[in-house]
Amino acid sequence: MGKPPKINMDLKSKIARIDTRHDDIDTRHDDIDAQLKAVRDKLSPKGDVVSEAGRKRTIEVFGEPLTPQQVVERICADVEKHGLAAVLDYGHKLDGKQLLPSTIRVSDEELHLAHEAAEPQFLETIRAIRENILRFQTALLHKDVEVPIEHGGMLRHRYAPLKRVGICVPGGAAAYPSTVLMTAVPAMAAGVKELAVIAPPTPFGSYNLDLLATCVEIGVKEVYRVGGAQGIAALAYGVEAIPKVQKIVGPGNLFVALAKKHVYGDVDIDSIAGPSEVVVVADNSAKPEYIAADMLAQAEHSPGSSVLISWDEALIDAALTELEKQVALLERCDLTVQSLIDFGAVIVTKDEDEACRIATDLAPEHLHIATKDSEATAEKILTAGATFLGNFTPVAVGDYAAGPSHVLPTGATAHWASGLSANDFLRSRSVIHFTEEGLKAIEPLVSTLADKEGLTAHKRSVTIRTENK
Repeated sequence: MGKPPKINMDLKSKIARIDTRHDDIDTRHDDIDAQLKAVRDKLSPKGDVVSEAGRKRTIEVFGEPLTPQQVVERICADVEKHGLAAVLDYGHKLDGKQLLPSTIRVSDEELHLAHEAAEPQFLETIRAIRENILRFQTALLHKDVEVPIEHGGMLRHRYAPLKRVGICVPGGAAAYPSTVLMTAVPAMAAGVKELAVIAPPTPFGSYNLDLLATCVEIGVKEVYRVGGAQGIAALAYGVEAIPKVQKIVGPGNLFVALAKKHVYGDVDIDSIAGPSEVVVVADNSAKPEYIAADMLAQAEHSPGSSVLISWDEALIDAALTELEKQVALLERCDLTVQSLIDFGAVIVTKDEDEACRIATDLAPEHLHIATKDSEATAEKILTAGATFLGNFTPVAVGDYAAGPSHVLPTGATAHWASGLSANDFLRSRSVIHFTEEGLKAIEPLVSTLADKEGLTAHKRSVTIRTENK
């Protein structure tokens, strides 16, 4: 493989630079918020932005210039109405692959051959990562709870795993065995028995031998050659050869995200994820070369957002210099540079407290803190999908091997959303058991509220059991 072309990047002048050090604090905050909103909005999956090539493709398939949202609605409606025939038709039109009902599922033989062909070191790596994930995910599982009722009876809260879950694995620009691990293994830790993986019929998707070998190694038996909105719809509604699931998890492009949003209610979903993002909060104890490497790791997703926040301007300048050095060595150099220019930013703040306020507002998918006391700094920023502390905890260890899932909230949804975990594959239920004495003791509370709400049948269903005969 030859070296990537050397291009004139000049990132120091092209990447967005926000300086918060104004005298008027109100003016400063209003200005900063406006600039940050502009950065965020670039990556917001509005569902109404499409490239010229995408627009032409839409017209070819649907005969009119639909928005991505309209495309998803059309595909989902067709799959719900026509089943597998629609799935296969869209696979042919959108992915250029003509599959049959007999070939849409990866056969047991194909899975076995992929596993047999895998490098032993690769399989050892998969096993080691699986154990890391299982150890962490099993430790955090919800436990059943029992609370005795004072005058007689018991309140219980029980957890049970979902029976069947669908996993979406991307396969456009790269192969992602890591996504199989970070979705399927937490589900297995929770006790889910049936896992259906979908991946587009591409060399990086359901024809990728490493991906198939990973499925076999961890015990996934169902893999389907379907992607995009039609794959999400197939899992949500159930079609011939692909039984309906209860929940769909895993990342994907804009059409996958919009399709998950569309089918929510028919099934549960993990999130409506956008492009990958990282916010780095650093002081002069951080190493510029490490910061640059972390920023590039997200930018190479293209699109991917990389934001550096520091109150040390010399560190920011050094990190930008490192960005220019390191990006020139990457295979996806041109795409990564464009991602940094379009979706990246460096922010010079007055002090650490202001840096933490801005990071909290951004609520990023990945938060990397490289400060003298990273634990203390982290306590000031509680809105992040995953937080990485210190100079020796790059985001990539979380992406690939640490134990927490890399399926995380994006687009500032970490203000209220959480990353995927084994607990997301459990459903809970309450179990309530009163004795006669226990019911008599609580009856006045029920009766008072029932009277206030005018629901006399509610009250009577209790008093008929507690009145003296």
